[in-house]
Formats: sequence, C-alpha cells, structure tokens
Amino acid sequence: MKKLFIIALLMVIPSCGLWAQKKDFSYKFYGQVRNDIYFNSRQNNESVDGALLSYPKGKDIDPSGKDINAVSNLNLYNMHTRLGIDVNGPDLAGWKTSAKVELDFRGNSTNLGIVRMRHAYFQLSKNGFSFLGGQTWHPLMNTVTSELMNLNVGAPFQLLLRTPQLHFQYQDKLLKVRAAMVWQAQVASMGPGNTRSREYLRNSKIPELFASIDLHQGNSTIGVAAHFMSIMPATKTEQGYKTTERVNGLTLEAHGRYQKDLLTISAKSVLNQNFNHANTLGGYGVTSTDPKTGIKKYTPLRMSHSWLNIMYGSKWRGGIFAGYLKNLGASKNVTELVGVGTNVDQIAAVSAELTYNLPGWKFGLEYNFTTAWYGTPDAKGRVKDTYDVSNHRLLFAALFIF
Repeated sequence: MKKLFIIALLMVIPSCGLWAQKKDFSYKFYGQVRNDIYFNSRQNNESVDGALLSYPKGKDIDPSGKDINAVSNLNLYNMHTRLGIDVNGPDLAGWKTSAKVELDFRGNSTNLGIVRMRHAYFQLSKNGFSFLGGQTWHPLMNTVTSELMNLNVGAPFQLLLRTPQLHFQYQDKLLKVRAAMVWQAQVASMGPGNTRSREYLRNSKIPELFASIDLHQGNSTIGVAAHFMSIMPATKTEQGYKTTERVNGLTLEAHGRYQKDLLTISAKSVLNQNFNHANTLGGYGVTSTDPKTGIKKYTPLRMSHSWLNIMYGSKWRGGIFAGYLKNLGASKNVTELVGVGTNVDQIAAVSAELTYNLPGWKFGLEYNFTTAWYGTPDAKGRVKDTYDVSNHRLLFAALFIF
C-alpha cells in the first residue's frame, strides 16, 4: 500500500503545475514528519500500536498471584506523518468554494503503516453561512479541543473521532450556530458480542444528529451542544425472529475557552449516552428479553467526563491537563452490558508538557499519570467494589512541519 501511495503521489505532484494554471484555483500542500518515543509503566487500553493511549488495563492475576499487566513497555512511533492539500476554487453562484484532502500512515488498529484518509471534504461559504460535506472532525469534538503532545488529545475525557458528515454553520462576531448529520466510517458503535459495525447505525436509517450554539465575547467563548444517536444492534434474534429494537442516546456537552496573549484556558464537560465510538467509555444494557422470540429491549449507559487545559507561552510553551470520567450506569435495571469500559467506575488523569517551537520544527516532552478504578457492575451497571491501577507515561515527540 505504501508503494501504491508513493506512485500515486509522484503522478499527482507533476500535474499540480497544470492544475495551478486553471483560472480561480489555488493549491497549498502541507504536512509533517513526526516521531514519538514513549514509555509506559503498565499495559494499557490503547490503539494504533500504543500511540493512542486511553487508560491502564485492570489486573490479570496469574496462578502465582502476579499481575500480568504490571509490565512496562517502550516504543518509537512515526506513522502520524501526514500529507495534505488545501484547495480554493472558483465561486459557485456567489459562494466561495474550498476543499481539503489529508492522509497519514496510521492505518488502523490491526493493520499499521498503510495510508489512511484523515480529512476529505468540500466547503461552501457566503455571508457567515457555510456548508461542509465529507469527512472531518466529529462536530462534538472541534469547537473547543485540548492542546496536548499526546496523540489522544485528552481521550477518553475528550471525544476523539473523524466522521463523514453534512455540516451547516452560521457565524458572526458574537454568535456561532451549527447543525450536522453524521455517519460512521473508521470507528463504529459497539454491538452484540462487543463487536463494532457501521450496520447498527445504517440499519437505524437515522444519522447521528448534532446541534450547538457558541457565544463569543472579547477573549472568551462559551457554548453548549446536543447530540442524538439511535442504533439498531440486531435485525434478527437468536431464535430467528425479526427485531427492530433501538438504543437511543442523548449526549450533552458544555465548553469554554479564554485566550489572551500567550495564555489559553480551555474546558469541556460531557454527559454521554452510548458514545463509545469516540475513543471514550460507554455502551448500553439489556433491560428485558422476550422468552419466546428473544427480542431484547435496551437502555444506554451514562458516562460523565470533563477536562481542564491551561497552556502558556509561544517559543517555549508549557501547560497542564486534568481529566476525570465517572461511570453513572443506566437509569433502569440491566442484565447484559455491551460497550467499552463497562467494568470501570472512574478514571482520573493529570499531565504536564513543555514544547520548544521553531519555524518548521517542534520538540515536546510530556508526562502523564492516569489511574483507573475497576470493579463489578451492579443491577444498574454502576461499578462497585473497586480497586485502582495506575500508569506513568513519558513521551518525547519531534516534528518537522511544512
């Protein structure tokens, strides 16, 4: 796949000279070469060869009483090297047109080192209104985002996800209003047997629905957002009966940012229901099962997660990040639990970083300490009788940015 990408790139670049001569078109290539070296004191729940850290794994005790997951690890990772292109095109009926395509080499959780599409969308804008179609950051993520060297940008406290979407926005000096319809692609919802599939959302015939409003005043921004998702985990029961039962989830979010001179303070709080496809915890439970047909009814699990990020500086830039997640369980009694982290009661993390920034270069050092509390879910999916495990992570990153 790398060879195919390089061949395609060599074919594309020479032709850019021809494209640039088209009237009213302009092109800008950009990218980065990034290398990360990181150490973990413990085995972790993670993805992409450990580059995207989530939280430490629970205890796995062997016959002699030793914890198998109490093993440290060290890795060098460079697959977040990126290449992208921004395009400005001719006006369309008075609307300004643009597009973005961005690739990296991250692959997926099981097949690393292959070309992956990060962003691919077009955008129309006019008089404060804009319309975007294609894949980019999930709208719940990108109003206020934490600033970290870690590639997880604060997950599982911060939602982290790119999705195909139709996104509408109006913005003036004081107000930003957004609405979007979102589909699933590279990461999908969890379903029966803790298996991810885009079919659960596709079969529901309802895309994820999003709306938000932000207010800007001076150096400050505050906003709220709401997200609704309805998935259909199964179309057929184990007994062979048709089922159309859904899991409905409403996720609410509040965020704020203050930025003046070299100081940036950002914060976000989310109450999510079955939002486990955004590199965070969540899922659903079964409330009842028909003994004859096997048809199941569901209710979402609720997860509360918040974070605070304070950054200061320019050439030398440092800061701290703190995050907290709490499993609130379900509103009804449940039997089966499906999702991510259903045996985790809470997670807390704190990190500190320092970066040195030069034209075309960035060097960073970050320390992260994360603790997770594991236990046994009760009748409502709340986790009891907990014990804690912790991980120390030290990360060094070097980026050449062009």
